[in-house]
Amino acid sequence: MDAEIREVLASYGRLPMGVGALGRSDDLYRAGLTSHASVNVMLGLEDTFDIEFPDALLRKGTFESIVSIASALVSLGVEPAVHEQGTK
Repeated sequence: MDAEIREVLASYGRLPMGVGALGRSDDLYRAGLTSHASVNVMLGLEDTFDIEFPDALLRKGTFESIVSIASALVSLGVEPAVHEQGTK
């Protein structure tokens, strides 16, 4: 799941640094993610994972890090890859 999240961030996040340099818990907003870009990331995630974010998840904290995005996706029924389960 992390690889797909990173692909979406690379395509839609408009981050000044490469997503490969980001740790799973790094603050994406401190890394340069803007509120406008976070909307594009959300739309990219919805397309990639064939889900829709409910209003309750439309908050800054949902898109704050790769970990928080992955957690939100799992809460929406997206299954993490077996090798990623339990990692941080």
